[in-house]
This record gives sequence, C-alpha cells and structure tokens, in this order.
Amino acid sequence: MLRRSATLLVRHTSSAAARAAVRQEIAALEKASIAGGGADRIEAQHAKGKLTARERLDVLLDTHSFREIDALASHRCDDFGLESDKAPPGDGVVAGFGTVHGRPVCVFSQDFTVFGGSLGEAHAAKIVKVMERALHCRCPIIGLSDSGGARIQEGVLSLAGFADVFQKNVDCSGIVPQLSLVLGPCAGGAVYSPAMTDFLYMSRQAYMFVTGPDVVKAVTNEVVSRNDLGGADVHCSKSGVAHGAFDDDLAALNATRTLLGYLPQSYDGENPDVLPYDDPDRKDAALNTIIPDDPNTSYDMREVVKRVVDGHSLLLLSEDYAPNIITAFARLNGRVVGVVANDPRHLAGCLDADASTKAARFVRFCDAFDIPLVTFVDVPGFLPGVAQEHGGIIRHGAKLLFAYAEASVPKLTVITRKAYGGAYDVMSSKHLRGDANYAWPSSEIAVMGAAGAAEILHRGVSDEERVVKADAYAARFANPLLAAKRGFVDAVLEPSETRPRLIADLEVLRHKERPNLPRKHSCGPL
Repeated sequence: MLRRSATLLVRHTSSAAARAAVRQEIAALEKASIAGGGADRIEAQHAKGKLTARERLDVLLDTHSFREIDALASHRCDDFGLESDKAPPGDGVVAGFGTVHGRPVCVFSQDFTVFGGSLGEAHAAKIVKVMERALHCRCPIIGLSDSGGARIQEGVLSLAGFADVFQKNVDCSGIVPQLSLVLGPCAGGAVYSPAMTDFLYMSRQAYMFVTGPDVVKAVTNEVVSRNDLGGADVHCSKSGVAHGAFDDDLAALNATRTLLGYLPQSYDGENPDVLPYDDPDRKDAALNTIIPDDPNTSYDMREVVKRVVDGHSLLLLSEDYAPNIITAFARLNGRVVGVVANDPRHLAGCLDADASTKAARFVRFCDAFDIPLVTFVDVPGFLPGVAQEHGGIIRHGAKLLFAYAEASVPKLTVITRKAYGGAYDVMSSKHLRGDANYAWPSSEIAVMGAAGAAEILHRGVSDEERVVKADAYAARFANPLLAAKRGFVDAVLEPSETRPRLIADLEVLRHKERPNLPRKHSCGPL
C-alpha cells in the first residue's frame, strides 16, 4: 500500500511538473507572438510612418475589447530553410474579435514584421476562421492588409490560401459588411480580397497593384513608381478601387470607426440609428434660393444635401472618383440613409461610365443591408462622346438602372433642377418603383433641354424663330407640372419643405414590404 502511494505521488509530481513546463512554454510563445518580428523590425515599421499590426487593432477597437484567436499558430513548411525558421507564433497575422462603439466586429491584421506579412497556409487559415466567425455571429469583418503577398516558399499552398480567403469573401458578401484597410504593400493576387469587400480605405504609405513597376517596365517599357502605379490617391481618383485616402494609419483607422457607425451588423440586423438630435420639422430657407436662376450655372449639391439631412451627419465616400456623382451616408431624424446625388459642379452632373458604376455599387450595398436610399437629381443626361460610347456607357449606365430597379428598400427622390432624357428614368424615378418622388419648382423634366429640342423639332426656321420655339418648349416642358399631373412626382415641394417631408416618408415606409420575385439571383450587367 505504501509502495503504491509513493508511486502515485511520483506520478502526480511528474504530471504537475509537466503541466508547469507546458504553462511556461505557452507563456513564452505568447510573449513571442506579441513581440512579432522583434524590436528592430518594429522600429523599421515605425520609421516608415506605419503602426504595427497590434497597435492598429488598439486604435481600431474599443479599449481592452480585443480577444485573439490562434495566437500560437505557425507554418508547417519544411522547404527552403523554413523548417528551421518557425519565426514568432502567429504566422504573420493577428486575428480575433472585439468591439467598435460597443458592437462586435471580427478582425485580422497582417504583421509585416513577421515574414513581411506574407500569406501562407496557416496565415490564410486564421483569416478564414475569423471570417467564418463573422459570418456565423452576424457581425462585420475588417481586414488590415500589410503584406508582401504570397509566401513563395509554400508554393501552391499559398495560392490555395488566397483562394480560400476569396471564397469566404463571396460567402460573406451581402450577409455581413466587409471592410478593408490597405496600410502597406498589397500586390498580385492579394489585391482581390480587399477589392471584393464593401469598403476599402488606404493610407498614403500603402500601394496596390496586380503587377509592380518592374514587371510593367519589362512588359510595356513604361517607367512608373509604386505610388504613381497603385498609390492611395491613384485608387481614390482614377481606378475607383478605394473609397478614401488618408495621410497615415491613425487617420485611416479612425475613419473606419466612423464608417462603422453607419453600418448594420448584418443584412438582417437593425441599422445603427441614433436618438434624433436635429429638429425633424426644421425648414432651411436657404434651400429656396440655392438653385441659380441661370440653368447653366453650377452649384454645390453637397450643400443642398447637408441642409436637408441631420446636422454634421453627412459621410462622403469616393469623393475624388467620378465626382459628378455623390455617394454618402447620412441620417434623417437619426435614421441611417444612403445618399446618391448628381453634382453639377463636375461635368454638369452628367452620368458617365465611372459615375454609373460607382453609384450602382453603392445602391446595391444599401439595398443588401436594408438602408433607405435618398436621391437628389440634377442630371442633363448621359455624357456624350466617342470615348464614353466605346468605353461602354451603355453597359455601365445599365448597371445603375438595374440597381435602382432591383432595390426594394425605401427609395425617396428629389429633383432639384434638370432631369433630362434616359437619365431621368435611371435616377430612381417613379417608374423604377420609387416610393416618394418630389420635384422642386426649379426642376425641368423633359427629354432634353429646350434649345436642343428646338434644334431637332424646328430645323428649317431662322435662328430668331428657333429661340422663340425654344422658349415655348421650355414653358411647356421645362417644369415639373406635366410630371406632377401624371403622378410621376408625388408633389412639387418648396425646397425648405424637403427635410420634414422625407422624414415623414421614412417613417411611413419603415416596414415596407419587399416585392422582388423569387429567383436564385439576378443576371444584371456587370
């Protein structure tokens, strides 16, 4: 009996020592994971004006809310010397969940100090796991990209990892909001995951391109810098890939927190409305005189929108890309709305290929996540020209038409001035199941402008007669009366009455039914 007791004591002591050793090993690995690539590489990261992966999460998430998963994961590659270089645990990406404004989010943040943030099998598996959690828990997924791309040493396993992430992007699309921040290098196949997310912000220390300057020079003989090829300003003004450019990580991360304040947790979640703080009956008299008397004089449509929506609630997106169309979030009596508006300061507010695609994508996002749409119309038509026709203005314009026609959320439209031709139809007209359509007294709803109509209708008359005919055409058609008589607009409003009317409509439409016909999915123009 004594011998057995002694044996059990030895075993217990041995197992206790083993557990203590495991705890010590885990503590050491966790410390190494937090340290990332070490002091020298962290210092190099800071020298570039960039935060580390963990510092970024500290800024993005509410204080002390982050909970990490797979902190001890490491690669399993035994080629090209990696069998003896397991590097710090975590495999170059920090993943987990936390809160922003008290609401849950899932996040991953690539760590450039570990293997240059390159994506390998274990790295991709961590990203996929946290995306799956976002999907199951119905909360936004936010990815912070800072990576040298695919980990070459892992070969096809890296490519498979990218594909796994891409598939999860598609699985999450339209179910939970997906946000990307590109805060460093993002090249090759790595660009496609951020491009498939709903919103993409970039810092000016970052760049994105499929093929870099060296390849471009070798293939096309063009000499271009990384920044000129794929910098933040390029993607915010020329390609339209990014929705905002910021001077540093801190600004981009804080802007993301602001954007999240307008987004629901999921397609079937409540919108993050706030308690009303602006008088719903406020009537801004300045709106009554904001439209110039000269129909060819431009004005700032952003100022119109700001005077209608709740004070300080307008959040502009993609300001520098296709600026002839405005896309933004705002609030009306505390409720989140998506805003689309022509801006006559740019291309007279015409719809071109880029503006159509930009607005269509935004409309589809709002519809997917049950965010009401408010559209302000001042559009003289689609932009004419060989470049536009050859560039596919028909196909791109059809995207916006299709998006509005398919959208089943509440749709409110205000025509402030011009609504000409097919562009009148496209911009959320009553004929595309608009719920509430209004016109200001300054609006002109017609096939085209009076001068152009007179040119076609009265070809053989003198210039003086044509002016008279144009005036007659304008008197009959360049106003909202005919549309109002036909019921194509629900009322002709004094501009100052717009805000209280839209708020009342939103309240009535709060439980609007969605009459779209059942199908697997639509096949609209892409």
